[in-house]
Amino acid sequence: MAYVNVPKDLTKVKTKVALNLTKRQLICFSLAAAVGIPVYFLTKGAVGNSAAVIFMIGSMLPMFFFAMYERDGQPAEKILRNFLRFKLWPGARPYRTKNLYLYLDKEAKAIAKSTAKTAATAPAGKRAAGKRKQG
Repeated sequence: MAYVNVPKDLTKVKTKVALNLTKRQLICFSLAAAVGIPVYFLTKGAVGNSAAVIFMIGSMLPMFFFAMYERDGQPAEKILRNFLRFKLWPGARPYRTKNLYLYLDKEAKAIAKSTAKTAATAPAGKRAAGKRKQG
């Protein structure tokens, strides 16, 4: 009997346009070819064939990255835009939490300071309450 896998989350299914590629991938790959092929032919005579291929690959890699990379349902340029927006223009954060540990630390230091003062002002010959003489 024939069996076909059906994904549970249909939002991750992309519509393929041609050559089993999405419209976004076709646009990015054609842009990569439009940039990479002239780079190869313009640099082949000056630096040699191997270096020209390296330059071509280096100039095409950003377009391949934008075509293929996706994280949490967002393409690479949206992630890059959000990252730059966060780093360059950080918004005001009106909500601030209260650090309760800092408050407890201050209170503990105040208690320690007050017990140190009382211990320093207590007479030297008297023992603290509750301590018995062992013997």
